[in-house]
Amino acid sequence: MKNWLLKSFKDNKGLIIFLLLMSVFRSAVADWYTVPTGSMKPTILEGDRILANKMAYDVRIPFTHTSLYKMSDPQRGDIIIFESKVADERLIKRVIGVPGDVIELNKNKLSINGKSLSYQSISSNGLVDDKQENLLGIKHKIRTDKTNSDYASFDTVTVPNGHYLVLGDNRDHSADSRMIGFVPRNEIIGRSKQVIMSLNYDNHYLPRSNRFFQDL
Repeated sequence: MKNWLLKSFKDNKGLIIFLLLMSVFRSAVADWYTVPTGSMKPTILEGDRILANKMAYDVRIPFTHTSLYKMSDPQRGDIIIFESKVADERLIKRVIGVPGDVIELNKNKLSINGKSLSYQSISSNGLVDDKQENLLGIKHKIRTDKTNSDYASFDTVTVPNGHYLVLGDNRDHSADSRMIGFVPRNEIIGRSKQVIMSLNYDNHYLPRSNRFFQDL
């Protein structure tokens, strides 16, 4: 058995080294994730495969969450990927509040540090409204239902040190800080700014070529 394993390694050494380096790269440098839900519509669609920059905030030991060096901290408007212990799954949401921010949500309209955000209508149909939200200088799209959900409002909260308040852009259909609470800094594993490719789940998984390499 030992001789067989040694021979197999020698015969496939190049492939084994490549796979090991690729695993290290995906663990600590960059990775890609398929988005299975519509919680970030209209920014990210079901079937989008997004690029995750795993060195955006930290240089980590591969295959761990241990940070060797902090590059930066998440900022308002960032789309982050994090491993939520509360939800027991990987989630992708937008940072709305950073440590120290005082935030209120009233009928899907945010107030941050006493300043009400501005909203501009983009499109509307019988069920939903797409709007542009100005997140204190960061403009991005959100979607809200015509009839607000039970999570369309929350009382004033202060984001604690070492934590972040996150929301999905599809405000009435997102399991985010309104359900799982504030996100600890050490659960955040990367930031996304681009769709690599996209498959249309509603059309036989055909590629959405117009979304390939689209900036978020």
